[in-house]
Amino acid sequence: MAIHLETTVQILRLYHAEKWRCGTIVCHLGVHYSTVERVLAQAGLPRIASQRAALIDDYPPLILQTLEKYPQLTASRLYGMVRERGYVGGLDYFRRQVARHRPRNAVEAYLRLRTLPGEQCQCDWASFSHLMVGRARRPLMAFVMVLSWVSGRFTPP
Repeated sequence: MAIHLETTVQILRLYHAEKWRCGTIVCHLGVHYSTVERVLAQAGLPRIASQRAALIDDYPPLILQTLEKYPQLTASRLYGMVRERGYVGGLDYFRRQVARHRPRNAVEAYLRLRTLPGEQCQCDWASFSHLMVGRARRPLMAFVMVLSWVSGRFTPP
């Protein structure tokens, strides 16, 4: 449904000049929320982003220094340290912020082997001590073969 040009102009003026939020415009003009969203999207002007300061903005240097010195320190303990210095925010929000600043573990690289049946096997030969068979001294050895497709192991008797 099309809306009047006057309503479109009012929506744009209230949003960009008066800095009203979409919900306030909806209540004031009596139009649907999606109508306000559509008018703002079609206008081609950038949306106004909220520039509100976060409660944690004063504490990143302390958080980073502490995590560098003690990387295994829990977020709950760090939260207690920051609370002593005047932080009034919630624990859940604080934990999410600490997770963003926490150093990442190095990722271990490995290659997953994918083969067709009978295409590959891995073999190994091992020499152990010696074994006495009667009066003869015999070497004790083992042969192991791993089939890559089934991860089955073959060890002869």
